[in-house]
Amino acid sequence: MIKKINKKYGNIIEKETTIIEALKVMNSCSLNLLIVVERNRLVSLISIGDIRRAILNNIDLNTTYVKEIMRKDILIAKETDSIERIKSVMLKERIVCMPVVDKKNRLLEIHYWDELFLKEKSVASIDAQVVIMAGGFGTRLKPITNIIPKPLIPVGEKPIIEIIIDNFMKHRVSDFYISVNYKAQMIEDYLKSKESKECLLTYFKEETPLGTIGSLYLIKNKLKKTIFVSNCDIIIDEDYAEIYKYHKNNKNDITIVSAVKHIEIPYGVMETEEGGNLIEMIEKPEYTFQINTGMYILEPHIIDLIPDNEFYHITDLIEKVNQSGKVGVFPIPEKSWYDIGQWKEYTSTLAKYSNMYIDL
Repeated sequence: MIKKINKKYGNIIEKETTIIEALKVMNSCSLNLLIVVERNRLVSLISIGDIRRAILNNIDLNTTYVKEIMRKDILIAKETDSIERIKSVMLKERIVCMPVVDKKNRLLEIHYWDELFLKEKSVASIDAQVVIMAGGFGTRLKPITNIIPKPLIPVGEKPIIEIIIDNFMKHRVSDFYISVNYKAQMIEDYLKSKESKECLLTYFKEETPLGTIGSLYLIKNKLKKTIFVSNCDIIIDEDYAEIYKYHKNNKNDITIVSAVKHIEIPYGVMETEEGGNLIEMIEKPEYTFQINTGMYILEPHIIDLIPDNEFYHITDLIEKVNQSGKVGVFPIPEKSWYDIGQWKEYTSTLAKYSNMYIDL
């Protein structure tokens, strides 16, 4: 009876599904919203926001079922509703998908945004500045970085630095600061045609390597707003306004964007004590971690903590702020994090990134 969901999106789950299994489904489909059913009857919806709140509340993802965190109030359509009414509600509420049910609450059909509307959903503006760390040598990506710098390595039809800039420009962010060093002129030459009043690019150069955050001391007098800091070998395919809102609502000094990564070990794992005596053996264990993606939000006063002209990593800054300030973590699905830092990750990103646009 379900017409579309399994064939194209695969975002339907049973209510007895664990949160970690739901997250796996979300990582494998192109939507951050899942339909929860019980014997083909609609029960609820669960979004990445619902899973994110579970993570932030330290709920066990491996043993907790989605029925314990799913929404109580959802918008649905009846089989008698016209497509015009459904489209009107979806436009007003900015809904990714609208389930259609009959009188017995059986799921009949699901209408998706990208099938009903050709244009992209509008995104909220962000009042922030952006720093892109583009000064690295790209050693792990040689020999290609012997020819072009890592920020200009293509992902699809654009170099990664342009994709990063474009993602922020969707939120009407226009003030960009780019830390350069290796093949700096090549980066500036490429981005010259992109400069406009909607895209103000300021370059600052570290004459010697200063770590992953040390060069920001050079522009501390220019950073007056909340600052997004992004490595230049990652793409975060998420709603940046949601990350910004979390940062502001929680009054964080620093927010780290993390990717929720699930690892399955296909072997029995043993823990032993002195003398080789077995303590415990776990067959094919599974673990869930939050991985640092390389994107952060900083409040401008934090920049004053960065020492002048010294080698200084973002981890040093985070540890310092965490002692007396507030550091938050914003989790995103693993599928929303694209990494090109090494050849293996780069080839994986090319496949994932191209498939994302083929599917949509």
